[in-house]
Amino acid sequence: MSSSNRATAWLGNAAKAMAVGCALLVGGCVQPLYMTAAPGGGAVGDELQLIKVEPIPDRLGHYVTNELISQLNGTGSSPTPKYRLVVTLTERMSTPIINTFTGQAEAAAIAVDAKYQLFPVAGGDKPLVSGSVTEAVSYDRTSQRLSNVRAARDAEIRNARTIAEQIRTRIAAALAK
Repeated sequence: MSSSNRATAWLGNAAKAMAVGCALLVGGCVQPLYMTAAPGGGAVGDELQLIKVEPIPDRLGHYVTNELISQLNGTGSSPTPKYRLVVTLTERMSTPIINTFTGQAEAAAIAVDAKYQLFPVAGGDKPLVSGSVTEAVSYDRTSQRLSNVRAARDAEIRNARTIAEQIRTRIAAALAK
């Protein structure tokens, strides 16, 4: 083995050792979100189960409400709520692609803005956590009306799932502080 090959092999091994060392150092700084202590001393996952989701009107609201209930407390238990989550939705649809020959939309996008506020049940008008989430999902349109209706509904369901995940993650991060 020539001296240049040995030097290259040594540098490669040194770089690998440094990468492993850095990963071990940084790994100690990372704290799992759902295992951290919450304000009451319990885990954040336990605190999320204590959130009561207020009903959201309309079909999309129904989807978001169900997703939030499932993602915050998927255990099926119903503990006494400590927090109250209020979500307001705004939905808009656009058709960005139009067929120039037929004049009909070939695709559509459904965008949803969700504003959320987490209040304590014990009282108080000031929210503990508040914020907003925006999500957009597109879908293909066809000349069949029923297919378009179903595709739009599937897009709403995908929007609801993503919005609920984002709200849950943001609330969990705020409770972990």
